[in-house]
Amino acid sequence: MPTTPRASFDNRRATVPARGLTIVEMLAVIGVIGILMSLIVPTVSGIRKEALSVSCQSNLRQLFTGFDIYRSSIKGQLPMCDFLPASTPEGPQGGLVSVLGRTLGTDNKCWFCPADDDEDGSIAAGTSYVYMPGLLRYTPQVQIPVAALMASTIGDMSLTTRQRERMRNEAEARLVGVLYDRSPMGFPILNDSQDRHAIGDRNPRNAVYIDGSVSIMRDLGTEEDGDGSGGGGGGGGG
Repeated sequence: MPTTPRASFDNRRATVPARGLTIVEMLAVIGVIGILMSLIVPTVSGIRKEALSVSCQSNLRQLFTGFDIYRSSIKGQLPMCDFLPASTPEGPQGGLVSVLGRTLGTDNKCWFCPADDDEDGSIAAGTSYVYMPGLLRYTPQVQIPVAALMASTIGDMSLTTRQRERMRNEAEARLVGVLYDRSPMGFPILNDSQDRHAIGDRNPRNAVYIDGSVSIMRDLGTEEDGDGSGGGGGGGGG
């Protein structure tokens, strides 16, 4: 039976070998993949960093809730304690972690910034965050009047050591509170102990302020601060 033209054409097409990619085409494909990867990898990295920063800010909101509850129990005064716990062989001691231990628990994950990998530093100390009132208590604006107050009680033998310590703490709390009353956004309550949240060529810190708002804390002394107050602006919402 004679072969039809259609069948002859199909046979010829079946015997034609498949055409492969040339070296030039392969290089072009590799180049396109490389370009796509160069665009995707930084984007993915940026998304991850942003997620860590958002999680850190969530931690600060949770810590502020515990702080605010405790503060209301002591008639609105600021807790006076070290700005960071001390790292000891028995574990972290002191600081806001100990003060809020019953409210939040000392092993609560909210004490640690998700971007914190400082095992021998802040992690060993029990928290990634600095308690700013515990640092402001050592400023001259606070210590000079406190020293004068304590000097006036030297002759009062009825005061015990514990009572004197309580008097000192209450005085420091009042005076530090004045600093926050004068400039609510001038100082955070809690902020990252290190720069961990890269934004371009900057590595700022997250912070929570006295009104419960959370934002990026601007660097002290930069032009952005204007008056050098270091306030972060309450853009994060409480």
